[in-house]
Amino acid sequence: MTCIIVDDEPLAREGLQALIEEVSELRVLGRFSNAPVALEFLKDNTPDLIFLDIQMPKVTGLEFAAQLPVKSLLIFTTAYSQYALKSYELDAIDYLLKPIEKVRLEKAISKAILYKQLLSDDTAKNTIEQANNNFLLIKAERRFHKISLKDIRFIEGLKDYVVIYTTGQKLVTAMNLKTIHQKLNGDNFLRVSKSYIVNLNAVESFDTHNLYISDFEIPLGEIYKADFFEKYLSDFNE
Repeated sequence: MTCIIVDDEPLAREGLQALIEEVSELRVLGRFSNAPVALEFLKDNTPDLIFLDIQMPKVTGLEFAAQLPVKSLLIFTTAYSQYALKSYELDAIDYLLKPIEKVRLEKAISKAILYKQLLSDDTAKNTIEQANNNFLLIKAERRFHKISLKDIRFIEGLKDYVVIYTTGQKLVTAMNLKTIHQKLNGDNFLRVSKSYIVNLNAVESFDTHNLYISDFEIPLGEIYKADFFEKYLSDFNE
């Protein structure tokens, strides 16, 4: 896989490249100090992954992401945690807080590699064939997968696809998050951000900004918080 780094701080660019080369086999195609220069590079090049700082002069990372002309995966890097939720609204696959820790970077790169594999050309052929109150029937890789709704832990929206995380596997299908939410009958499945739907029964813990399901950290959007707290805590109020 290939990547580029976009950050206005020279030391940050150098440090991130050194870390990337230490923990992975990603090939760094270039380092750029601002978004306009990076956009010019992207006219003729399509890296698999972009590490993108948010606070930059001229064009911010968020503005850059909104006009990104290629289908590269995005990982935001910034010193400001308040941008985390906004980054997921722009289909970023992860968010790294500076100073970036080696273990956290490894996890983000592993996620990018997994998504690159999942979002193969064959993924466009994956479809949800049927849905009822208990199951989804998904056609993927020339096979039909019967997925019990109770086994679905959460669903992540990624560009034009959704990744369905069950207790034993991950399945990708060409569908947006709103459409699959409509197919999930029952009150257990709740939209908690622009990019995530969770099975409330799978949520193990939460804080004011995130939900936690096993080793997964799922952002909780501001406009979804009240609904989540009301439904998740309803059993305790009865």
